[in-house]
Amino acid sequence: MPDRIREIPYNYTSFSDREIVIRLLGLRGWEIIEALRAKRVTGRSARMLLEVLGDMWVINRNPLIFDDLLENPKRRQALTDALRQRMNQIRDRAAGNEQVLELYELACGAVRNFQDEFDRIAKQRENITRRLKKHTRAGNIQFDGLARVSHVTDATDWRVEYPLVVLTPDTEAEMAALVDECIRCGLTIIPRGGGTGYTGGAVPLEKNTAVINTEKLEALGEIIERSLPGVDQAVPTVRAEAGVVTRRVSTLAEKHGLAFAVDPTSQDASTIGGNVSMNAGGKKAVLWGTTLDNLVSWRMVTPDARWIEVERLNHNLGKIHLQETVEFRVTRYQSDGKMPQGEPEILRFPGSSLRKEGLGKDVTDKFLGGLPGVQKEGCDGLITSAVFILHRMPEHVRTVCMEFYGHDLREAVLSIKETLDALDSNSDVLLSGLEHLDERYIKAVNYTPKSSRADTPKMVLIADIVSEKETAVESAAAQVAGLAAKRSAEAVIAATPEARRRLTVADRLLPHLDAGRPAHTLDLAPEERAGNRRAGSRVHGLQVDPVHGHQDQIHVRVGLTVGRGPLGNLGDLD
Repeated sequence: MPDRIREIPYNYTSFSDREIVIRLLGLRGWEIIEALRAKRVTGRSARMLLEVLGDMWVINRNPLIFDDLLENPKRRQALTDALRQRMNQIRDRAAGNEQVLELYELACGAVRNFQDEFDRIAKQRENITRRLKKHTRAGNIQFDGLARVSHVTDATDWRVEYPLVVLTPDTEAEMAALVDECIRCGLTIIPRGGGTGYTGGAVPLEKNTAVINTEKLEALGEIIERSLPGVDQAVPTVRAEAGVVTRRVSTLAEKHGLAFAVDPTSQDASTIGGNVSMNAGGKKAVLWGTTLDNLVSWRMVTPDARWIEVERLNHNLGKIHLQETVEFRVTRYQSDGKMPQGEPEILRFPGSSLRKEGLGKDVTDKFLGGLPGVQKEGCDGLITSAVFILHRMPEHVRTVCMEFYGHDLREAVLSIKETLDALDSNSDVLLSGLEHLDERYIKAVNYTPKSSRADTPKMVLIADIVSEKETAVESAAAQVAGLAAKRSAEAVIAATPEARRRLTVADRLLPHLDAGRPAHTLDLAPEERAGNRRAGSRVHGLQVDPVHGHQDQIHVRVGLTVGRGPLGNLGDLD
């Protein structure tokens, strides 16, 4: 296929020759190359042109080489002289061919643009540094190759453009001024935390991009009993800045006998700002909902460099969709982030509108009734800090690991619904987490069977059951194990923390397998679920695996496959 031809040398990226030529010479350049392909005699002129394009491409796509040439004008001049010499040889060999001469002119223009780019970038960097160092340390304004390479992609490994500059502010107070100056400099702004997202939200799509890395905003407050607006009792809360790693909040809560509800698989690397902007969930969401359900308030900088604070009113301290009317107060501040600007705005909408019936969290609903920040993936502002409620986990916990064997998994799938129904009907216990591992994920993590059978299961279901009554949780765990046994499963019950940790180790072995989590409902028949999986496997560039359940749904892992499909170029592996 012509669009997959790779003759350009030094191209270690996944871009095809066609994509590179169009970037450097335009579509007309590629049309001429295609027209001349069948007319080659010795192919010498074609090789020289491709070498010129390869030289420019490898330098454009390697920030380290680009910076080296930027700092060495003599070496840069020697390179451009060599490029022009090869172009002159192409002209001399054209023999009056109008197409060759037109291609020559296009290539000469590309060489001129290539040479001018160094001067333009040098002036642009100088201007950006001069403006931004008024608001942050000069060392926080990074143009070096390492910083740019480190921020070219996220967990998707999708690469389009390198950012022009990476900003690493020291404090939350610096954010608004930096955003304002970036706007004045004509830069596209991308907020970034741990870079664990699988949606491509942190991937620069334009050259003139500033990535604002929030990882230095790592202040984590003490746990405070707060009186919340509209709530009768004091509630344990914690404030965390955007760069705080999620696991740190969970660890702090556990030290005080509390639980932090936000626990995505990536919690050892994800940060609070990303959790808010993605509305992250996790195993505990089955008890207390996703990030949105557990927010007391959050601060953010809008795309027009304004401070706003959003505060939840009349918090129900549980799943937000169960509250009839949900209220938020939005307060806007002047540039100092302290002086209120105008009257606060009250947002009201039905709690049920924040979840989709039969699905739960709807990742396609970015608007969320106009609520700022949450689930917007950084598109409507930059989260700088947030306050969360913490919960008290019931004292007694049992983990039931159910391993299903055989080739017909319809029985195994039915056991998921049976487990949920049994626990929902028991008022003395709660289901705090339900994990589902299918055959491919079991193989990926090299899963070790926990039962007495030596062969590898086809499906694994892990349920965490909690209660204030030890007898109740023991009885419920035994009931769940019995239901699984009726479906020809082997069940193991763990009571101690260490034993329970061993049962759930598979999910922590490969946190990078946890991409976004589309979902299908638990009410689907086994045949429909199997169809969903087959359909998912047919999506070009996507691999779909059901993995994790909460809020009446089965979530699935979506892994991006390097290739080109509806999402475009998914694998510029520079």
